Amino acid sequence: QKLCDRVASSTLLDDRRDAVRALKSLSKKYRLEVGIQAMEHLIHVLQTDRSDSEIIGYALDTLYNVISNDLEEEEQEENSAKQVDDLGSQFTEIFIKQQENVTLLLTLVEEFDFHVRWPGVKLLTSLLKQQGPQVQQIILVSPMGVSRLMDLLADSREVIRNDGVLLLQQLTKSNAAIQKIVAFENAFERLLDIITEEGNSDGGIVVEDCLLLLQNLLKNNNSNQNFFKEGSYIQRMKPWFEVGDDNCGWSAQKVTNLHLMLQLVRVLVSPTNPPGATSSCQKAMFHCGLLQQLCTILMATGVPADILTETINTVSEVIRGCQTNQDYFASVNAPSNPPRPAIVVLLMSMVNERQPFVLRCAVLYCFQCFLYKNQKGQGEIVSTLLPSTIDATGNSVSAGQLLCGGLFSTDSLSNWCAAVALAHALQENATLKEQLLRVQLATSIGNPPVSLLQQCTNILSQGSKVQTRVGLLMLLCTWLSNCSIAVTHFLHNPANVPFLTGQIAENLGEEEQLVQGLCALLLGISIYYNDNSLENYRKEKLKQLIEKRIGRENFIEKLGFISKHELYSRAAQKPQPSFSSPDHMMFDHEFTKLVKELEGVISKAIYKSSEEDKKEEEVKKTLEQHDNIVTHYKKVIREQDQELEELKQRINTLTSQNEQLQATVTQQVSQIQQHKDQYNLLKVQLGKDTQHHNSHSDTFQINGIQTEEVSKLKEELEEWKNKHEILQGQLREKDSVIDKLNSSQLEMGTTEQSLQSSKSGGLEHNSELQKELEMLRSQIQLQSAEISKLQMENQKLQVMNATADPVLQDSGTTAATNSELEARLEQEIKDLKNEVKALSEEKESLKQHLDSSSSTVAILQDEKSKLQREVAESKKEQDDLLVLLADQDQKISALKIKLKDLGVPVEDEDDIESGDQGDEDEDGDEEEQD
Repeated sequence: QKLCDRVASSTLLDDRRDAVRALKSLSKKYRLEVGIQAMEHLIHVLQTDRSDSEIIGYALDTLYNVISNDLEEEEQEENSAKQVDDLGSQFTEIFIKQQENVTLLLTLVEEFDFHVRWPGVKLLTSLLKQQGPQVQQIILVSPMGVSRLMDLLADSREVIRNDGVLLLQQLTKSNAAIQKIVAFENAFERLLDIITEEGNSDGGIVVEDCLLLLQNLLKNNNSNQNFFKEGSYIQRMKPWFEVGDDNCGWSAQKVTNLHLMLQLVRVLVSPTNPPGATSSCQKAMFHCGLLQQLCTILMATGVPADILTETINTVSEVIRGCQTNQDYFASVNAPSNPPRPAIVVLLMSMVNERQPFVLRCAVLYCFQCFLYKNQKGQGEIVSTLLPSTIDATGNSVSAGQLLCGGLFSTDSLSNWCAAVALAHALQENATLKEQLLRVQLATSIGNPPVSLLQQCTNILSQGSKVQTRVGLLMLLCTWLSNCSIAVTHFLHNPANVPFLTGQIAENLGEEEQLVQGLCALLLGISIYYNDNSLENYRKEKLKQLIEKRIGRENFIEKLGFISKHELYSRAAQKPQPSFSSPDHMMFDHEFTKLVKELEGVISKAIYKSSEEDKKEEEVKKTLEQHDNIVTHYKKVIREQDQELEELKQRINTLTSQNEQLQATVTQQVSQIQQHKDQYNLLKVQLGKDTQHHNSHSDTFQINGIQTEEVSKLKEELEEWKNKHEILQGQLREKDSVIDKLNSSQLEMGTTEQSLQSSKSGGLEHNSELQKELEMLRSQIQLQSAEISKLQMENQKLQVMNATADPVLQDSGTTAATNSELEARLEQEIKDLKNEVKALSEEKESLKQHLDSSSSTVAILQDEKSKLQREVAESKKEQDDLLVLLADQDQKISALKIKLKDLGVPVEDEDDIESGDQGDEDEDGDEEEQD
C-alpha cells in the first residue's frame, strides 16, 4: 500500500522509479496483492512517464509477473494449477477492459529501447495466452496494430526477434483475418530467412518456433496457402530435407524440427484442402524436386523411426490423386541389390508383424494414396497376381504376392492391412474386379488350386479373429459391389449363402455384431447386384430366404450395426488410418463411403416385391435400350457435325481462294487495259510521225529535186570541188614561180646599172664584164621564155576553170546565184539527213516497244484464260459441295424428326442453315454472271 501511494503521489521521478522497482521485486511472490492494489497505478505510470525508459521497463515487468502464469506454474502444485490459470485470466480481463491499455502497449512495443520493447513483447504475449480472442480483436481494430508487431521480426536483437515469433504465434492462433494480414506483411519471406540463417533442420528452438508460426499461418487457410505457393516459397522448403549418408545420432531438436517441417508440407497437400489448391501444390512439389528429396529420406538408412513414419505419411499426401507424382513414386527403387521398387519394400514392412504399428499404418496409407484415382497403378498391382505375369523363378517378390501372403498369414493385423490394400486396388474399377476372379492359389501339394475369392470365403468360415474377418468382409463387399460377374462367382459356391444367413441370424456378443452387420451388407450386395443368371440364387429366392431365416426387420437392424459403430464414425472422418491401438483397426475410410452409398439401396431392395423387381428390370432394360439408341444417334450426329464442320471449312477455303482468284483476275484485267491504252497511245504517236515524214518527202518533190538526184548532184559537186582545189594548188605553185622570176629579173637590172657605172671606173675589166653580160642576157631570155610559157599555161587554166561551171549554169545564169544555190542545197541536205536518221531511230524504238507490248498482251491473255478455267473449276466444286450439303441437311432433318419422335429435345436450326445456303447460292450466281 505504501509503495502504491509513493507511485501515485511522489512528485520526484526517482521516488516513483524506486517504488515501481520495489513493486516489481514483490510481484513474483505476492502476485495477488500487487495485482489488486498496484495495477491501476502501473497503467498510469505507462501513460504519464513515457519519457523515462527505466520506470516504464519496471512497470511492464511488474505487470508481466502479475498476469503471466509461467513463473507460478513452475512453483505451484498440480492441484492448484486451475486456480493459477484463473488468477492470470482475471488480471488479464481487468487490464484489457480498457482497450486503450492494449493500444498503449502496442505503442510501447514500437519503442527501440531494449528495456521497454522486450518486457512489452512478453506482456503482450502473456495477454494473448490468457484472453486470446479478445486481445486479437482489440489489436485487429487498432490502426496498424498487426503491422507494428511484424516489425519485431526485423529487430537485430535476437532475444526480441525470437520473442516476437512467440508473440505472433499467439496472435495468429485460430484467427484467419490476422493470419492473412501477417502473411501479406511479408511474414513468409522473413520466417524462411530466419530458418535458413539458423541452419534449417539443424537449427535450434528458434527454427521450431518459426515452423509453428508457419503452421498457424497456413493450416486451414486457403488464401495463405495459395499466396505461399504463388510466392514460390515451396521451392525454398527443398533444402530442409537434405540428409547425408550417415543419419545416426540426430539430436532431439533436429528430430522435432524435421517433424514440423514434414507437417508443414502435409498442411499444403492435406486431403481436406480444396482439390484444386492441393493439386497445384503437389505439382509444384514435384517440379521443384521436393518429392524426390522426400523419397530419398524414405529410402535412406539410419533415419529415426518417427521421422520415417512421418515422411511416409507426407509422401502419401504429396502423391494422393496426382497422376504425375504417383507415376514417379512407382519408378522409385530402394538402394538394394538387386534394386527393388519402393512400393514392394514398403509392403514388406506392412505385412511384417515385427515392425512398429504406426509405421505399418503409414505404409498402408501410402499404398492407399498411391492407388487413389490411379487406374494405371491399380492395374499394375493386380497384374502381379494374374497367372500370366507371376515370376516363375521366384527370384523377386511382387506386390501382389506380398498382399496374398499378408492376407493369409497368422497375424490378424497383416490380414486386415492386406485386405484393405487389395480392396483399394479394386476401388471403382470393374475391369480389375473381373480380372481378379482369374487368380488361382495353390493351397497345398497335391490339391487343385483354389480361386482367391474361394480362399477368402474359406478363411471366413473357419472362424478366425474378428479383425481378420472384418478385413476379408470389407474386401469381398468392395469386390462384389457393382460387379455382377463377381456376385455370380460368389453365389456359385453353395456354402456361401448358408454361412452368411447363419452368421446374421445368430444372436452373438457385442464384438460379433460388427461381423454380422458386414455379413448382412455382403448378402445385400449379392441381392442388389444379382443378374439372376443362377436359377437357385435369383433375387426373389434370396429375399425369400432372408424372410424365412432372418426376417426383414432383423436383417435391416443387423445392417445398421455398421454405421452405428464408434470405430466406423472415427474412420469416416479422414482418409489417414490413425488408430490408438491395433485392436481399434477395424474400418477403412473408403469403405465407410461404400456403406453410406449401399445401405439405403439395399434396404429398399429387400422390401421390394418380385413384380416391382420385374418392372424395375424392364424399365432398366428399356432405359438401357433408349440410352443405346440415343448414344448411337448422338454418335451419328457427332460424326455428321464433324463432317459439316469439315465441309464448312472447305467451303470457306474455296470461297477465300475464289476471292483471291477474282482479285487477281481484276488486277490482270486492269493491267491489260493499261497496256491497251499505252498501245493505242503509241499507235497514235506512230501515225503522227509517219504523217510528218510524208510531208517532208512532199516538200522535196515540190522543189523538183528527188533524193536520188540530190545524191548524184552532191557526188558531182564533190568531184568538181576536188578538181578545183587541185587546179587552185597548181595555180599557186605557178604564181610562186613567177614571183621568183620577177624578183631575179629585178636583181639582174640592178647588176646591169652597176656594170655601166663601173665602165668609167675600170677599163681593165671591160671584156670580162661583157662576157658575163652576154651570159646573163642569154639567161634572161631563157627565163622570159619560161615566163611566157607559164603565162600561157595560166591562161589555159583560167579557161578550164571558166569551162568547169556549165552544169550549174543550167539552174542559174550568174556565178553568184550558183554559189548561193550550192550553199542552200548543202544545208538542206544536211538537215534532211539528220531528220531521216532521227526518224529511223524513233521508228526502231517504237517498233521494239510495240513488239514488247504485243508479247505482254499475249502473256496476259494466256493468264486470263487460265484464271477463267480455274474459276470455272472452283465454281463446279462449289456446286458439288452445295449438292453434298443439301443431301446432308436432308439426312440431318430426317434424323432430327426421328429424335423428336423418340422424345429427345432437338434445337431447330434448319431455317438459319437454309438461309445461309441461300446466300451462298446467290453469291455463286453473281460470280457466274461476272
